[in-house]
Amino acid sequence: MRKLLFENLIRSPLTEGVPDPDRSMLAELATSLGRVARENLGRSLSIREIDAGSCNGCELEIHALSNAFYDIERFGLRFVASPRHADVLLVTGPVTRNMREALERTYNATPAPKWVVAVGDCASDGGCFAGSYAVVGGVSAVVPVDLHLAGCPPSPETLLKGLLALIEHSTHSFRSP
Repeated sequence: MRKLLFENLIRSPLTEGVPDPDRSMLAELATSLGRVARENLGRSLSIREIDAGSCNGCELEIHALSNAFYDIERFGLRFVASPRHADVLLVTGPVTRNMREALERTYNATPAPKWVVAVGDCASDGGCFAGSYAVVGGVSAVVPVDLHLAGCPPSPETLLKGLLALIEHSTHSFRSP
């Protein structure tokens, strides 16, 4: 035990390096997303995240949008606790049988106009969980989806680019119940 302790004191930590994206690109991307949201919606974009049965990999990337590095709140984008205040539903994971009704109720509680984004491979088609007795399928098997973001998990930059594309190209076709 003593030998293991001393070896670990000398060895460097086994962590990943700091990400090196171009900060100006991220700032420009988030600024344009906030601007387009205000122009097309007349206000900031409100996002509700829903975990329909995922492994939490996609949630970690979504939550990274609120950390000090990305800080999307400074650009007018915000996460809300209630679907009644949301413009966008970010749904992660394959929809499990236990979460099907909850997802449907959340979708119905979100006021029109609204968008639904399926985040990650599992949300698109069930991913590695497809075919399981406990899984209904992808998000589109339960509610209409406006945008699928591929990746396992998709990066925060991919999430921002997807939201920007959604708002820029779909403003006239908000999802109505």
